[in-house]
Amino acid sequence: MAVSSMPVLWFLLAAVLTLAIAVSPTEGSRSRRHYDFFIKEVDYTRLCHRKTILTVNGLFPGPTIHARRGDVITVNVHNQGDKNITIHWHGVDQPRNPWSDGPEFITQCPIQPGASFTYTIVLSWEEGTLWWHAHSDFDRSTVHGAIVIRPKLGASYPFKKPHKEIPIILGEWWKGNVRELLADALRTGGEVQPSDANTINGQPGDMFPCSEDDTFTLPVEDGKTYMLRLINAALANEFFLAVAGHRLTVVSTDASYVKPFTVDHVFIAPGQTVTVLLSADRSSRGLQNARYYMAARPLSTNPLVVFDNTTATAVLEYTADDRRTPATGVSAPPDCPTLPALNDSAAADAYTSRLRSLDTDAHSARVPRRVDEHMLVTIAVNVLPCGANQTCRGPKGNRLAASLNNVSFEAPRHVDILGAYYRWRSAGGVVVGDFPSDPPVVFNFTDGDLPPELWVTKRGTKVKVLEYGTVVEVVFQDTAILGAESHPIHLHGHSFYVVGTGSGNFDKHRDPDGYNLVDPPYQNTVAVPNGGWSAIRFRAINPGVWFMHCHFERHMVWGMDTVFIVKDGHGTEAKMMPPPPGMPRC
Repeated sequence: MAVSSMPVLWFLLAAVLTLAIAVSPTEGSRSRRHYDFFIKEVDYTRLCHRKTILTVNGLFPGPTIHARRGDVITVNVHNQGDKNITIHWHGVDQPRNPWSDGPEFITQCPIQPGASFTYTIVLSWEEGTLWWHAHSDFDRSTVHGAIVIRPKLGASYPFKKPHKEIPIILGEWWKGNVRELLADALRTGGEVQPSDANTINGQPGDMFPCSEDDTFTLPVEDGKTYMLRLINAALANEFFLAVAGHRLTVVSTDASYVKPFTVDHVFIAPGQTVTVLLSADRSSRGLQNARYYMAARPLSTNPLVVFDNTTATAVLEYTADDRRTPATGVSAPPDCPTLPALNDSAAADAYTSRLRSLDTDAHSARVPRRVDEHMLVTIAVNVLPCGANQTCRGPKGNRLAASLNNVSFEAPRHVDILGAYYRWRSAGGVVVGDFPSDPPVVFNFTDGDLPPELWVTKRGTKVKVLEYGTVVEVVFQDTAILGAESHPIHLHGHSFYVVGTGSGNFDKHRDPDGYNLVDPPYQNTVAVPNGGWSAIRFRAINPGVWFMHCHFERHMVWGMDTVFIVKDGHGTEAKMMPPPPGMPRC
């Protein structure tokens, strides 16, 4: 992994040249957009209780970023809070630009209180709905917002343009201080306390105390079509979402268009986005009511885990001009939708199985047929032995942990991996060993009665190094250690094709025969089914250091992560850009 160091002169010139070459000369027609994010603490009231939360520009959820395909966005982040923070632009591949990707101690040192840092967000193929969020501790519980990426000027959606576009962000609310809850869980080695309410656009809905007046309301006009840009920003919950009296037409997932299909409900895992069209057509279908609940209910796949089982609601309200002018019709109470049960994994799998890339000339699917690197990665919640003279609240008196291929990832705390790799073209001294391409021990991964000796994992900072251009297939295999559970796995820097999924243990001789290599969905976050597997493929053509992790936040903190380092290729456009000026210091 060691490579000769960069010449000193080039290193000194790098910071000066970065902004000039952030966009390829062949793409000089890109539009540039600018935002200022001020990280600050603000008092908010939910569930009859007032508390201080961390926000961007005082907003919860935070501001929406608007752009067009291929734009370059700069965001000045000014940390006016009292803790370190970073921001991640979820689902943006950031070609050659890992410096602005955001995960703390992976691609940057955090932005310290009183300091600022300018992120450069380079859009390429992305078109649709993405989002941004804090990538430090549990800060993304309140520090998050939508990224809306419309087609280039002169281009159009692959469907009729909707009347309006509305971000719908699913999240959670804790009455307590989330920072303290995380610190307590890390100190004791026990579970993180679940949230007190699930939310839609920051509100739990009028079924909760002190919430009726603030419930999010979406005014619509009869006969018009609305685009709902759904984002799951929750730390712990997958969701089913539906709108009473209305079906939803799915047109995109993770900023990639899909063959449209119509459903009664959507399933969306943490980190994922889904774009749907809703026809406000009550009169043509003889509906009488003017108000309908939009509802989000969680899916729980592991009965051993305590979770927030509440249903969040918003209200779809027919108005005379979609600006809250009352329409005729019965107005109360709203109709309620029918949602799958809290443990209905089959409903989630049935929804996911319908996702297919649009695969047209303008939005083609280019699925790799040849694979250079095969990986089988087991996913597990584990334990670590409790320290001497400590009392731990995990199973059998241990500490809870999590792993990929039985490596519980431990990020460095005094340097970031990207900075170390760029300076020395080796992260030696920061990472310790190579991440394994296969599980170290093979067993019946989905057996519901695994012995305690399989529960234990080890901490380590191991990474996977890839040559530029490598085609990688990763099969994520859930395990039943401490209970089988679905896991939303997110890869930074590369979106991927989900070529296959199934139940039980992956069979490398049989299961690839059922892969979809024609039009699989193109995603940045895959919901690996509980007690099952998912197979993804991607081309490693984005040089840099890229994080891969579970998007259940406690699992990421416990170590369900790893890092891909993609080496430079030949030619300027295949090489990582130099660091921008003002990178935060550890």
